[in-house]
Amino acid sequence: MEIWGLKTCDTCRKARKALPDAAFRDVRAVPLRDAEIARVLAAFGDAAVNKASTTWRAMAEAERRAGPAALLAAHPALMKRPVIWTDGGGYLGWSPAVRAALGLA
Repeated sequence: MEIWGLKTCDTCRKARKALPDAAFRDVRAVPLRDAEIARVLAAFGDAAVNKASTTWRAMAEAERRAGPAALLAAHPALMKRPVIWTDGGGYLGWSPAVRAALGLA
């Protein structure tokens, strides 16, 4: 199991605490490669871009019009977090539904 997120993100901290055996990757420290961004977008589509984030709100309208891949490459903090990869697929966020799917409900 692998968790992609930010080490300073409270939601990612909760996921890491609940999944102590999962490998963690801070996407700010180790940015996603193009193929990894494509994987996230294939799995979650535009939902992978967190439009409620402070990073998004601080962006100019013209910059927001860039495609999701370009946005995630330029601004790793824009990725909705955490992204959790398991052998069975991927999960986005730390909602009750995600926790239940991971057997943590």
